[in-house]
Amino acid sequence: MDPDAPQPEQHGEQIAPGLFVPPGVLRMEFVRSGGPGGQNVNTRATKAILRVAIPDLGLSEGSARRLRTIASRWLNDADELVIASDVQRTQERNREECLRRLREAIVKAMHRPKVRRKTRPSRGAIERRLQAKRERSDAKKRRRPPDAT
Repeated sequence: MDPDAPQPEQHGEQIAPGLFVPPGVLRMEFVRSGGPGGQNVNTRATKAILRVAIPDLGLSEGSARRLRTIASRWLNDADELVIASDVQRTQERNREECLRRLREAIVKAMHRPKVRRKTRPSRGAIERRLQAKRERSDAKKRRRPPDAT
């Protein structure tokens, strides 16, 4: 790609390779956290809650379906993802953690799984397997004591 060529203008935040969301799609909220931090948690709203509606992400129908499956634990009845983080002690770190989780889920959802095609063993492979079974059976038969009759 020519670096001097005009680039398509992208607005918003890039949340995955080639996926930009307009401002306002990612809604961030901060509340008091119950996580580590001692008395700090009683005075600071460090827990980050990220809300994003899946249809607003602009994913293809297949990717959106895979995202709903992958991130089902964050999905609510309004078809939006609610990702919360209170593992860090600062708002900014918890915000970054929420965005990291969202990015990972989206990247995983954008990856199309390889289509499995049915295969059959070749006739030779089937015959070799059956021959090996016959040989094994014969070897076991030879170990048995002769018939008493």
